[in-house]
Amino acid sequence: MDYDEDITEALKILRERGVILYPTDTIWGLGCDATNNEAVEKIFRIKSRHNSKSLIVLVNGVTMLERYVKAIPEIALELAEISDKPLTIIYPNSKNLAPGILAEDGSVGIRICQDDFCNKLIERFRKPIVSTSANISGEASPSAFNEISESIINAVDYTVRYKREDRQKKLPSPVIKVELNGVIKIIRK
Repeated sequence: MDYDEDITEALKILRERGVILYPTDTIWGLGCDATNNEAVEKIFRIKSRHNSKSLIVLVNGVTMLERYVKAIPEIALELAEISDKPLTIIYPNSKNLAPGILAEDGSVGIRICQDDFCNKLIERFRKPIVSTSANISGEASPSAFNEISESIINAVDYTVRYKREDRQKKLPSPVIKVELNGVIKIIRK
C-alpha cells in the first residue's frame, strides 16, 4: 500500500506541534515531536495521563539514538541488534528531548523502530517521535485500529489511514532498563 500521502499529512501535523494516531512496529500509538514539550503535553491531556509518567520515543537507527542519549551502554546496542522483535530500552541519561518525556531520574525509553512506515516518517521528520499506546491511561492498549476508542480518534490532529484494516493482534514491546555499568532490569516482558 502507498503511504506517501499519510507521511506528508503526518509531517505537517508533527511540525505544527500536533498529535498523530499511527501504526508503529508494535501497537497503534499516539505520536508527536519528542523534542517539543508543548506537543508532549497534548498527548498527556489526550490520554488523561499524569505527566510524571515517562513516554517511549522512536528513532530510526543508532545514529539518531546517539543524538538523544549521552552515553549508550554497549550491551544496549547488542541487545537491540539481536532482538527478534521490537525492544524498548530505557537509557540512563538523555539529551535534547522534551522534559515531559523523561522519567524523574532523567532516563528515557527509546526503541529503534523496525517498521518501514515509521522509519520513513522519522527519516523525513529528522527527529524522534513519541510512541505511546493509543488509549486513555489505565485502559487496555488497543492491539489493532478497530479497538481504539472514538474519544482518542477525535482528540488527535491526524489519523493515519495506512494499516487501519489490519486486524492482526499486536503487543506492546518488551521494555528493559540498562544502566551505564551494564546492569539490566526487565520492566515489561
